[in-house]
Amino acid sequence: MPKGWALITGASGGLGAEIARVAAREGWNLVLAARGRDRLEALAQGLAAAHGIEAVVEVTDLERPGAAEALWDRASAGREIEILVNNAGMGSRGAYATARARETSIVALNVVAYEALLSRAVPEMRARGHGRILNVASLAGFMPGPNGAVYHASKAFALSLSEAIATELEGSGVTVTTLCPGTMATGYDAAADMPPTLLRRVFPIRRPETVAARGWAALMAGEGTIVTGAHNRLFAQLPRLFSRRFLARLTGRMRRTGG
Repeated sequence: MPKGWALITGASGGLGAEIARVAAREGWNLVLAARGRDRLEALAQGLAAAHGIEAVVEVTDLERPGAAEALWDRASAGREIEILVNNAGMGSRGAYATARARETSIVALNVVAYEALLSRAVPEMRARGHGRILNVASLAGFMPGPNGAVYHASKAFALSLSEAIATELEGSGVTVTTLCPGTMATGYDAAADMPPTLLRRVFPIRRPETVAARGWAALMAGEGTIVTGAHNRLFAQLPRLFSRRFLARLTGRMRRTGG
C-alpha cells in the first residue's frame, strides 16, 4: 500500500527522475513536475505500472512568476504532500557581464521558485506536525564561482536557507535535508551550455542514481547537509582553510574550458 505523496520538481530527467524511481520503489505516490510533458508522462506511467503507485504529472515552467505557488496548490489539492523534493534548477557558464539573460532565469528558478515552494510546504507541514523536505543545492554553494557567478550564488542561497530552516524546525516533526552533489553524468551541463572544464576532469563524475539513493536515505533519516563523494566532501572543507578570494580564483580557474 502506498505510503503517501511526494512532490518532486525537475523530475523529467537526471537526478529528479532518479529520485522519483527511488521513491516509487519505496512505495510513495508521486506528483512529478517539470516542463517536458512527454518525458514526465513516460516516467509516471512506467513507475505506476512497475510499483503499483499513483503518479500524477504537472507540466509547469517554474521560472514564471507565481508558478511555484500554483504548482503547490495543484499538487496538494485533495492530497497531503508528505515529501517535497525541491530539485528543479539550472546552471550556466560564462562571465557575468555577458550572460545576463540566462542569469535572470537562474535567479527566477534557483532562488525565487525554490523559496516559493518552501514558503508553501513548510507552514503546512509544520501545522500537521510531520513532513520531510529534500532541498537539492550543490557543491557550488560552498564557494564563489567566477564564470558561473550567479549559479554559485544561487546554490549558496539554497544551502544557507535550507540549513537555517532546518534549525528552525527542530522538534517540530518536519525535517529539511540539503543534498549537495558535485558533477554528475546527466544532461545538465549540455542544457546549461557548459563545455568540459578542468573541474569535470579533476573530480570523479558520479552517477545520478547513486546520488539519488544517498539523498533519499538521508531524507528518510532526517539528516542535515549531505555532500556526496569523498572528493567533494574534501572540496567543501576548503573554505575552512583558505580565504574566499583565493577560493574564487581557484574555482574560476577550474571552471575555465580546457583548464
